[in-house]
Amino acid sequence: MATMQRPSNALTEGAIGKTLLLFSLPILAGNVLQSLNGSVNAIWVGHYLGEAALAASSNANTILFFLIGTAFGIAMAANILVGQSIGANNLDQAKRTVGTSLTFFLALSLVFSAAGFAFSDRLMAWMHMPADALPLAVAYLRVISLGIPFMYLLAFISMTLRGAGDARTPFVFLLLTVVLDIALNPLFIFGLGPVPRMGIAGSATATLIAQIITLAAMITYLYRSKHFLCLHRGEGHYLRIDPVILRALFTKGIPMGLQMIVMSLSMIAMIALVNRFGSQTTSAYGACFQLWNYIQMPGLAVGMAVSSMAAQNVGAGKWDRVHRVAMTGVGYNFLQTGTLVLLIYLFNRGALGLFLPADSPAIDIAQHINAIVVWSFLFFGVSFVLAGVVRSTGAVIPPLIILFIALWLVRIPFAYALVDRWQADAIWWSFPLGSLVSMTLSILYYRYGGWRRARMLTPAIPMTGATTPVVDAEAG
Repeated sequence: MATMQRPSNALTEGAIGKTLLLFSLPILAGNVLQSLNGSVNAIWVGHYLGEAALAASSNANTILFFLIGTAFGIAMAANILVGQSIGANNLDQAKRTVGTSLTFFLALSLVFSAAGFAFSDRLMAWMHMPADALPLAVAYLRVISLGIPFMYLLAFISMTLRGAGDARTPFVFLLLTVVLDIALNPLFIFGLGPVPRMGIAGSATATLIAQIITLAAMITYLYRSKHFLCLHRGEGHYLRIDPVILRALFTKGIPMGLQMIVMSLSMIAMIALVNRFGSQTTSAYGACFQLWNYIQMPGLAVGMAVSSMAAQNVGAGKWDRVHRVAMTGVGYNFLQTGTLVLLIYLFNRGALGLFLPADSPAIDIAQHINAIVVWSFLFFGVSFVLAGVVRSTGAVIPPLIILFIALWLVRIPFAYALVDRWQADAIWWSFPLGSLVSMTLSILYYRYGGWRRARMLTPAIPMTGATTPVVDAEAG
């Protein structure tokens, strides 16, 4: 077994609260940057291209979220495998994970890119887009689909680095992406000199160019800095598919990707229901969604951080730290998410005014939506954190089942069953109900489920000091 020196930023040592905070902050800042990027783009589109254009980009981005779901799961599986390999001091396995994942990831991204481009018009029609927004959404989605391979590779490299204990490098290059995207958006939307006026397609073009430049810069930096996970001359064999790792990527990554797909399909089902109430309600929902992205950031960031941190501790066999990581993560979620929820309630109209014209009737609709929905993200954040911990061992099916129940057996049926009686309020009240169900089921599984007995690989990673038996099947 090839061994390596443990990185100085290893997540298996030191005070858990401080380590988790320092590791999660760059992830949180990166998530905020991504939302800021989307928000600035939404401001350009909503204020200067109109409500129909904002509705179009909201619908198209929902489809994009769906297309990246499965690839996200594979990246998360690679993240956990790299983390466990580093915790077990196994460099060879870490590089086999990187090579196998990269080969498969690239092929999958090309397929999704082609599908998104070819079927954009059918997808938008299927979502019952308002007639005035349909051609705008198709134009946006076709361009953004071309950028999927670059988005996927950036996400994969970032996940791998976090699994290795490095959250700073992904943040730095995400900052570059955001700066480029924000700077290029008005250039391609409105045109300047030889650059033609492209409208909403220009917003997507700016994103595409920013992703390409950032990916090239990140790869160059990693090789020049001699990162220990880079593949060099004579290591091309790592790019060959390793059947054991590929099996783990499929059996563990696909369920994690399905979680994203379950979420994105529920978003599609919801926005299709929202679209029945016209462009004003759709644009109000789109503006709220921009704010919700920020509210969810702490829960998502802490969930990703605890997954990487727990994975390294699982690899090192430090199970006492795994539990303390989980409890610390839940506490951080309530503190950070609760702060943002309070700020939204205090400055609701002003925040929504960033995305909608001041005299738009959609602002009053959006204020009403936020009053009902935003507090529920506190409870959904608990689910994110606990799911991140249980996934770090390889127990990926139970979080998927919990999410499916909360969204597809509770939230969506509730909204559709009561929409004729409560009108749009049925949609808004379905969010708190689904969040409470998700949190309750997550706590019960964490407390009583068998996630500690799950493993990512067969044969399992050597677990120095581990006290639990090694099994490959999902622990239930």
